[in-house]
Order: sequence, then structure tokens, then C-alpha cells
Amino acid sequence: MNFRWNLPMYRIVTVNANGIRSAHKKGLLEWFLASDADVLCMQEVRAGADDVPAAWAEIPGYHAYFHPAEKKGYSGTAVFTRVEPLSVTCGIGLDEHDHEGRVITAEFDGFFLVCCYTPNAQNELARIDYRMQWEDDFRAYLIELDKKKPVVLCGDLNVAHEEIDLKNPKSNRGSAGFSDQERGKMTELLSSGFTDTFRALYPDRTGAYTWWSYRFNARKNNAGWRIDYFIVSDRLLPRVRDNIIHAEVEGSDHCPVELVLD
Repeated sequence: MNFRWNLPMYRIVTVNANGIRSAHKKGLLEWFLASDADVLCMQEVRAGADDVPAAWAEIPGYHAYFHPAEKKGYSGTAVFTRVEPLSVTCGIGLDEHDHEGRVITAEFDGFFLVCCYTPNAQNELARIDYRMQWEDDFRAYLIELDKKKPVVLCGDLNVAHEEIDLKNPKSNRGSAGFSDQERGKMTELLSSGFTDTFRALYPDRTGAYTWWSYRFNARKNNAGWRIDYFIVSDRLLPRVRDNIIHAEVEGSDHCPVELVLD
């Protein structure tokens, strides 16, 4: 399944950039190039190929793919990969979900790589009904892909699955990202032939977060949430070597997360 033939391992990074222009000014591209990762999956790009910073449009040695939302300056995903995929598709093939630039699927020899920015349920769960429909349809999409070859799903999935996945579970119970409904849908996904790689490797690790509010000195106090994931088909798990949360990397309210595969 190797798609980087001269190395025994390869590395995929995911990050919610909270706007590629802002992240670019804060050094995200420099960090990515220094990381020497094979693939970068980005969410909340808020731009398309025609209006990203020029340096991102043509990174030497990488192929770039963008799926912007129809609404300017909103949502959007991107994938930057050293090896050209066999195919790239945008969206999940359902009109009700494919206007916000939320999914890019890149097919490689050994697996499908799915970059996803899950819709936020919003304050007071104003969008929870749509979120539930999204979860069911997106899970069905992943299951169909998995019938063809294994899946690597990554991105901002906008849910902390268990109490260990956020600093203050009691005060956030029922809030967007930690509602029983959203957590239940993650449980359904993980019961459908998929594994949360971080928890598989580090089942008891606390204080491991990928997003922090800009308010209340949350990042300084590590009052965060783990809502950015690498989830893989169960049969791919033996090839997972590590899942690294780069909490030291700033430039967004999220930090990069890295998956190491052999």
C-alpha cells in the first residue's frame, strides 16, 4: 500500500487552518515544509484555488486540490500531496451536503484518504437536525468506500467523543461538540468498522487536545477539546505507527495532528 516507494513510512497531517490567509501569515506553510509530511489535509480554508496565497497554490513537489464552499470566505477543504492520487472527488454525492466544501476524497493505491470538515451544530444546537442527517449520510459514504479499499478519515469532526477528550466535560455537557446526539453518532461510526487511532494508541492519555477557544486564556491553561481526528478502517490499524498531536504549533485555534503509517 506504500505510495512513497523509497521510504518505509509516510506521514499525513491534518489541520483546521481557521482561514488559510491568516494561517499563512502566522507561519503554517513554513511549519508544513519543515515537517516534511507527505500529505496535508486542511479544513476551514475559507478560500479556493484562485484566491489562496500564491505560495499555497503551487507548493514545489506537491499536488494541490481545493473544495471551496459556494459561500465566499466560509468552510472549505484542501489536500496537498506529494504523490498524485489515482482520483480526487469533492463532496459525498448528495446535493444537500455538497455546497459547503466539506469533503475531499483522494484515492491512492492502498486506501482512500478523506479530508472532512464536519458541520458545527452551532450555539444551542441550532443546526443539530442537519448535523444528524450529515452524520448518517457521511457514515454511509465511508462504509461504501470501505467496501472497495480501506479508508483514512481525517479532519475537524467537531465532536469530543468521550469525557477524556475535553478539559471540562461537566460544564460542556449538551453543548455543540459534546452533545449526547453528536457523541452517539461518533460511537455509531466507530462501531461500523472504523477506529479512532489516537485512542487506540493512547487510551488513557489526558490533556491531549487539538482545539482551544480564543477566550479565557484557554490555550495557555490547556482548557481544550480533542475534535480533530485520524480514523481508519479497522483492517488498516496494524499499519498505524503513531498519532501525534502538535499542540506546540500555533497559528490557528486548532493544532496540526499527524498520522504515521507504514
